[in-house]
Amino acid sequence: MMKRFFKILLWIIVGAVFVGTFIYLYLNSKKEADKYSLKYPTTETIEKTTVLTGKIEPRDEIDIKPQISGIISEILVEAGDHVNNGDIIARIKVIPEESQLSSALNRVSVAEIALEEARRVFERTKSLYEKKYESREKYESDETSLERAKRELEQARDQLKIVREGVSSANAQGSNTLVRSTVTGVVLEVPVKVGSSVIQSNTFNDGTTIAKVADMTDLIFRGKVDETEVDLLREGMDVSITVGAIAGSAYPAVIEKIAPMANDENGTNTFEVKAALDAGDGTHLRAGYSANANVILERADSVLAVPESVVEYEGDKAYVYVLQDSVPSQKFDRMEIKTGLSNGLVVELKSKGITNKTPLRGNVIKE
Repeated sequence: MMKRFFKILLWIIVGAVFVGTFIYLYLNSKKEADKYSLKYPTTETIEKTTVLTGKIEPRDEIDIKPQISGIISEILVEAGDHVNNGDIIARIKVIPEESQLSSALNRVSVAEIALEEARRVFERTKSLYEKKYESREKYESDETSLERAKRELEQARDQLKIVREGVSSANAQGSNTLVRSTVTGVVLEVPVKVGSSVIQSNTFNDGTTIAKVADMTDLIFRGKVDETEVDLLREGMDVSITVGAIAGSAYPAVIEKIAPMANDENGTNTFEVKAALDAGDGTHLRAGYSANANVILERADSVLAVPESVVEYEGDKAYVYVLQDSVPSQKFDRMEIKTGLSNGLVVELKSKGITNKTPLRGNVIKE
């Protein structure tokens, strides 16, 4: 009897284990329904923006060049100095060319001979005129010739001085040896040193730049925009300039010019954009600063919007999932919607029937 009892008990235990195993495997094989977070539409102001990379430049950067060739004997300014129109920037020592010097010396010699001859003629005419043997017309003519010979000698000597020293006796203050600023502004660069050879600008040579001067209160942003966005820009659009070297900077600017022709850079077409910068007194900005221009391409004020993550795109259509029931599990209906402006994070919702109280399916909640 006991033997039979234990046999039955063993079968009961084996059956219980079998049933338990079956139930365990069944429950684990059954997939639980996903649970989603809920998102609600909100009222947003959506802006579609683009960023232009570029740098800060003076509107007009002037290269100061010498009017004569020679050697820099003195430099009176350095980068960062403020100069006024007409201020002396440098002095040049003239190194005359042998041909020019020889020609100037020869001209002086000829003028001296001509003067001596004119003096002898005049003295002879004067003596005869005083004795009533020569006419007054002849006397006055020879006197004029003498004065002309004197002037010609003065001019020859002055020309010789210019060739030798670059300085005119008649205009020493305005001498070509004095390099003066042609504008009022800040010296950006002095690329020469004392002792450097410089040449004047002519039809065959641009000449040596003594200094670069610019008005740092009149600045522009010069940047580039991709061809895919250039048609969204317009002259007169407001932009905000951010300078990486100045924390928290946001200088207002207005687009002045958009290049009509593209530049090919590594296979990408870009267009140059120039914007007038309102930098106030400009004391914190320096020429060549790297900067970004933030441009608002499109704007939608106070519109109903949903996160891009809740929108499902299929071809040219967009859908959201609207919560219909949450008991015993969440049930959503797929609804086609019409979208508007997007900034990549949220998208404008133009469909009727959805309000800021409509629960939409969000991301799966991981337990």
